[in-house]
Amino acid sequence: MTEAVVARSAKLGDSCVREIPRLLTKDEIRDLSKIDSVKFTAAALLEFSLIAAAVWISETWFNPVTYVLAVIVIGSRINGLGGLMHDAAHYRGYANRALNDFVGELLALPTSSSMAGYRNTHFAHHRELNSENDPDWQRNVGLAEFEFPAPPRKVLMYITQYLTGLKTGTAVFGFHKNKETRDIPAAVARARLFFFVALLFASIMLGFWKILLLYWIVPLLTVFLAIRYIRNVAEHYAVEHENVLNESRTVLAPLWERWLIAPWGLNYHLEHHLFPSVPCFRLGELHRLLMTREPYPQIAHITRGYFSGLLRDCANEPRSGEIGAPQAAA
Repeated sequence: MTEAVVARSAKLGDSCVREIPRLLTKDEIRDLSKIDSVKFTAAALLEFSLIAAAVWISETWFNPVTYVLAVIVIGSRINGLGGLMHDAAHYRGYANRALNDFVGELLALPTSSSMAGYRNTHFAHHRELNSENDPDWQRNVGLAEFEFPAPPRKVLMYITQYLTGLKTGTAVFGFHKNKETRDIPAAVARARLFFFVALLFASIMLGFWKILLLYWIVPLLTVFLAIRYIRNVAEHYAVEHENVLNESRTVLAPLWERWLIAPWGLNYHLEHHLFPSVPCFRLGELHRLLMTREPYPQIAHITRGYFSGLLRDCANEPRSGEIGAPQAAA
C-alpha cells in the first residue's frame, strides 16, 4: 500500500478539466471559500449527538416504532457525517490540513469508508465528470437502477431494494472494489484496522455487540444506502449532459427532505462542482448569487424536490434548451 496515489490525487486537485464560465470574480470566490472550523466542528458534534440521542430513546422506550425511527434517524445522520467528510476531503473542514484529515477520517468511520480513499476517486470524479475517466460514473455503468428515463414506480422500487438490504452487495462492494479507494496511507490503514478490530473485540467482551448491530450495521446497510442511491441519482443522472452547467443537478427541496437526504448543502451539487473550494455552509449563498449571473439561470439544471421533481426528471428524456424555468417551476 503506497501513498503515491494519495499524493497524485491531491496534486491534480478537484477542479474540472473543462472550461467553466466566468460567473464569479476572484474576490467573490475567495470570500465564499473561507473555512469556518467552528461551524464545521459544531455540525459534526450535532450529528454524533443526534445518533446518540436516537440510540438512547430507542433503548429507553424500546418498541418497533421507536426502533424504526431510530434506524431512520441514524441512517440519515451517517449520511450527514458522510457529507461533512466530503467537505474534509476537499480540505474545507480546517485550515490545518493534518487536523482536517484526522477529523475527516473520524467522520468517515461510521460510513465504513476511508476519507483518503474517497478523496482519491472523488477528485478524479470532479476532474473528469461523467466521462469514461470518472470512477463514480464507470462504477454504475450497466446497473439497471442507473438507466434513465425510468418510470417513478421503478425508481421507488430500486429505493426500496436498497432500503431493505437487497442491494447491499452491489452498493458496498461496488464502492470498495476500486483499487484507488483502497490505496490509502499505511498509517491510516493500520489505524482503521486497529479501530474496527478493537471495537469488535470490546463489543463482544463487554456485551454491546447487539447495540452495534442494531444501531450501526442495520442503519448503515439499509437507510444510509437508500439515501446514497437517491443522492447518486439526483446528482448526476437524468440531466442533459450538454455542458458543465447541466451535467449535474441542484435540488431545491423542503427542509425535511434536505435533513433526511441532503444535509449540509449536499443538495447544491451543481454549485459544488463549479466551485469545490466553497464550504458546504455557504453553498446556498453561492446558489443565490449564481442565479443573478447569466447564463446560469437559463442553463443550470435545477429541480424542486427529491420525491416530486426528481422522480419526474427520471421519467422524462432530458430535452435541450428547456432546463431552467420548467425545472424550477416543477
